[in-house]
Amino acid sequence: MTAYPTLRFAAIGLDHRHIYDQVRSLLDIGAQCVGYWTRDEAKPLAGFVERFPDIPRMRDRRALLEDPSIHLVTCAAIPMERASLAIEAMRHGKDFMVDKPGLTTLDQLAEVRRVQAETGRIFSVDFTERFEVRAVTRATELVRAGAIGRVLQTVGLGPHRLNRALRPDWFFRREAYGGILVDIASHQFDQFLHFTGATDAEIVAARAGNVAHPDDPGLEDFGEVMLASRDPAGHVVSGYIRVDWFTPDGLPTWGDGRLVILGTEGTIELRKYVDIAGRPGKDHLFLVNNRETRHVDCADAPLPYYTDLRRDVFERTETAMSHAHCFKVCELALRAQAAAQRIGAIAGTRSA
Repeated sequence: MTAYPTLRFAAIGLDHRHIYDQVRSLLDIGAQCVGYWTRDEAKPLAGFVERFPDIPRMRDRRALLEDPSIHLVTCAAIPMERASLAIEAMRHGKDFMVDKPGLTTLDQLAEVRRVQAETGRIFSVDFTERFEVRAVTRATELVRAGAIGRVLQTVGLGPHRLNRALRPDWFFRREAYGGILVDIASHQFDQFLHFTGATDAEIVAARAGNVAHPDDPGLEDFGEVMLASRDPAGHVVSGYIRVDWFTPDGLPTWGDGRLVILGTEGTIELRKYVDIAGRPGKDHLFLVNNRETRHVDCADAPLPYYTDLRRDVFERTETAMSHAHCFKVCELALRAQAAAQRIGAIAGTRSA
């Protein structure tokens, strides 16, 4: 195993709780957090200080950006602000890893692409529903080993609990989070490309809107997408995505995330966070093929994203995720959001 120098990083923008896992995962691989910067009103700030009391806070983020010893910036700022922070970090010679969505408009995507190419710095979106789910690691191994034959389709479901009282104001402004297909569904676009091997896709149909929360008109609580593409060998592949904010309070976790991978010789289903009324814990994988039907325990599957990202920082490679893949996921989510039929709470109406 290659011995690398200590990865030194900064956390800039603490507006989403995902920053906790980003920082913890980097610390767990032996990285050092030099400091953090965020706005005073960031809701996750108190939880961050509780979890990481020894990480110093900087009142001016330039102190972090201008520190030549810092290799990487990790970020979970308000989504609409992430692209500008990424550009700022890359122009200061820092690699950049950000919570999804990495950006919220096609103009932002074009500018981030341009600056990444100019600077040669890393821009990586942490798609947690793949990179931080052990069952997805195991599913990847099984698909590559031919356990279900050639992949034909993915069905990705991303239900979330709203937790209305805990959400910040920006969460209910569509321009701030980009829309439900840009935000949540970026995970499912990522998994579609990953498991089918496709490098692009047609948005066959898309719908998004607010169907049950009239008091929060800026919220999109439901979205769905149909995708069509071809795998590297030219075979037809398809995808279906459904995302929503309707996880009921009775579920013991924030959402019953699922992925179904249909192959020519079998099916894999992932129940990522809960096996309802069944086995305890998370990371449940069910495999059905011509030889067997079984439940696969994924507790010992690795999560290589952060160690691969460290390698990429020091070796200037793209093992954690290629930029082509990262930018294509962002592009597909933005294209689907732009093309989506706007649906409203009353049948026959169209939301703004």
